[in-house]
Formats: sequence, structure tokens, C-alpha cells
Amino acid sequence: MSVIIIGAGHAAGQLAASLRMEGYDGSIRIIGDEPYPPYQRPPLSKQLLSGDMELEQVYLKPDEFYETNNVELTLGKSVASIDRGAKTVTLDDGETVSYEKLALTTGARVRKLSIPGSDLDGIFYVRAIDDTLGLRDRFAPGKKLVVVGGGYIGLEVAAAARKQGMNVTVLEMADRVMNRVVAPEVSAFYEKAHRDHGVTIVTDVLVSGFTGDTSVTAVTCADGSSYEADLAVVGVGVIPNTELAEAAGLACSNGIVVDDMARTEDPDVVSAGDCTNHPNGVYGINLRLESVQNAVDQAKAAAKAICGKPETYSAVPWFWSDQYDIKLQIVGLSQGYDQAVVRGNPDDSEFSVFYLREGTLLAVDAINSPREYMMGRKLITDHAKPDPAKIADTSVSVKELV
Repeated sequence: MSVIIIGAGHAAGQLAASLRMEGYDGSIRIIGDEPYPPYQRPPLSKQLLSGDMELEQVYLKPDEFYETNNVELTLGKSVASIDRGAKTVTLDDGETVSYEKLALTTGARVRKLSIPGSDLDGIFYVRAIDDTLGLRDRFAPGKKLVVVGGGYIGLEVAAAARKQGMNVTVLEMADRVMNRVVAPEVSAFYEKAHRDHGVTIVTDVLVSGFTGDTSVTAVTCADGSSYEADLAVVGVGVIPNTELAEAAGLACSNGIVVDDMARTEDPDVVSAGDCTNHPNGVYGINLRLESVQNAVDQAKAAAKAICGKPETYSAVPWFWSDQYDIKLQIVGLSQGYDQAVVRGNPDDSEFSVFYLREGTLLAVDAINSPREYMMGRKLITDHAKPDPAKIADTSVSVKELV
């Protein structure tokens, strides 16, 4: 038996490891278009960019793992097409490979801007190792960096750049940073934290172009404002890589459609990670997640499915962001909340926000508050309805919220 894994990201590395843990003894081949083995993406905008982590440290497994576990890595090549009828994949160099089971862990790509000057040198996106290394090589004290987008990636890059002594401006089109994922109280806390570290944050501004001869020298906005730049980083979201799946006739809708066991409509094809649209039993909805947790847990489910041990994947999503000495841990999905309860004082740089809908806890944002984060996971799993007054009262132990 043979398994071909298309894509060499976090989900691919976990899937290969999980297949061996489940007792699969057939051949495994991972095909990735980057020249690197499966690696972690979160450090790209954090420790690797700031210089606190070396390249080898972002790899999921050492080289010996793939050798010992007989996992073949085909790197620097991409898959051109899938023939589900013949059960083959064709690589961009013309090689055709047969499979018995196929795993699509194709991930996502950055959403790029198509505005005047967007092809100038000095404009970066952070999604792959080469993006980060290229940007890090250009960091230098006193240089001007303009970040387009005030989401996780943009703010993490801003923090890393300030650590290197750069002058940083963040431009966000919404009325506050991280507008889509956190409550106003959390946005306000992060805006203050960045400004306290010397970052200029401008909200309610639409970037309309980049100027410069061959390299970017300024970022211009629709309101006529302009911001000098030696470098620019764009972080405005990602697009799931579903083209191969679509061309192969697999159902796709904001991701490759899979069931709660990571299986596509083809019994011989599974999919895991950022590229999937999957059911979540905790919330009773279908969704696509860009998170390490989903990549890992869904890859484990995909391995079980391949090994004939299908098991339902249903988990509370979690995410995190490191900026300066602040750790944000998010558990759950806050979309659709009708009440946000703050626990603790943001001025102390240690607080949390509990999101509820009709009394049921949906999510928790924990800022330097690991206890609230851990308890939030349990409460959300149990569909708990904690008393908002007790949530807000820090004299009440977090354990008493159960």
C-alpha cells in the first residue's frame, strides 16, 4: 500500500508521523513545492523573523525521523494534476506516481494586493520560510517599515521589527486592529501596547498604492496620506489552495470539503489543514480554520481514516499570538457573540474576555492568563453557561465558573 501526501506543511508532517503511530507500514511520500521539510508556520512572523530562532528549529522533525520511518521527501516540486480514476498524480516535471491513498494538505497562500506599485521591490508577504528570511535580511535599525493590515501577522511583524530598532507604521482599513477576531477591549489593549513600544497605528485608512522607482519608498492611501517606507509588509489574509482538488472533481467550498473524519467524497482521498472546509461538532457548523491545532488534530484523524480506524474529529479550536512580552491565547470561536465579559484589568496586562451567546460560552481571549484559557476550553466543550457576574469578579476563582 502507498500513501502520497501533497503539500509539505504542518498537516503533512503530522500525518506522516501519525500514520506510523497507527501502525501503517506501507510507503509514504510527501511532495512539497518548497525546498524545506515540513515546518511550523507560526514562528515565521515571530521568533524566526526576530532572530530568536534558527531555521532548523522551525522544522517539525529532524532528518533522521524521515529516514528512520521510511518517509520519502520530494521537495522543490509541485503536483500538476490528479487522476482519481487511474489513482495517479503527475508532478510538474512530468513524473507520474501511483497511489492507493491520497492526502491533500495543500494549505493556503497569501492574498496579494493588485494596486499601483504592488510589484516594487521591498514589498513582502509572510507565509513561507523564504519570505521570512528575505525580510529578516533587510531589517536594520532606523529603517522605516510600513505594515499593511492590523491582524495577527501584521502586528507580530511590527513587534519583531521594533525589537530590531526599526520605525514601524501599521495601516488598518477597519476601525481597530484585529477587528474580525477580538472584542474592542482587546483591540484597544493591543493598540496601546504597540504605541507604547513606539509603533504608529493608523486605522480607518485604505491603502491605494505603493510608490518608488524600482523599490518601494512610500505607501499611499485613498485619503491622500502617504507614509515613507524602506520596506513594506502586507498581511491581508490567505486563500485556500483548492485548485488541484477542484480540477480533480472534488467538492470545494471555501476549502476542500471533508467530513468529520477528514475524508473527501472519494474514499481514497483525505484532506487536512488550512485547505479544508470541515464540520465542527462543538459549534455545529462547517468552517475552515487557519490554525496549528486544526492541522495537527485533523491530520491525526486523516491517518486513522487511511488506516481503517475512522474516528470523529471534533475539537474546540485554539490559537495564539506572541507580541513583545504579551501572549494572547484564544480558545473557541467568538463570531456571533452577544455579550463580552472582561475579567481582570487590561492596565495590568493580564486579563481575559469571555464571549457568550444567549448565555452559552463561545470563546475566551486570555492575555497573559493561562488559567482562564485552560478553564475556557473545558467550559466551551461542556457548552457551559457561566454566570457573567462571577466571570467579571476576580475574587471568584476561575474554577468556580464551572
